[in-house]
Amino acid sequence: MAYAERCFIIHNYFIMYLDSEKKKEIFAKYGKSNTDTGSSEAQIALFSYRITHLTEHLKLNKKDYSTERALKMLVGKRRRLLDYLKDRDIERYRSIIKELNIRK
Repeated sequence: MAYAERCFIIHNYFIMYLDSEKKKEIFAKYGKSNTDTGSSEAQIALFSYRITHLTEHLKLNKKDYSTERALKMLVGKRRRLLDYLKDRDIERYRSIIKELNIRK
């Protein structure tokens, strides 16, 4: 396989791992509707999906430090949202932790 073909395949993979259909599916499952993009649960679910993807990427590319930084920032954002949700409504917090299987 030529270098240009490999780059194209890799490039498409990184673009298509989170398309609009996947976002709608996540928002429909964890939000109030598929257009509910602002609720804490929907954002936490989206961040969790992105975190798992970046974690898999870093398992293959151990020296990708910019992705490692992005992953740490995403984990921090998710943690802050979880803390916000925990302060506001503990039942919603417990349910999203259980659904997404996030350890704490």
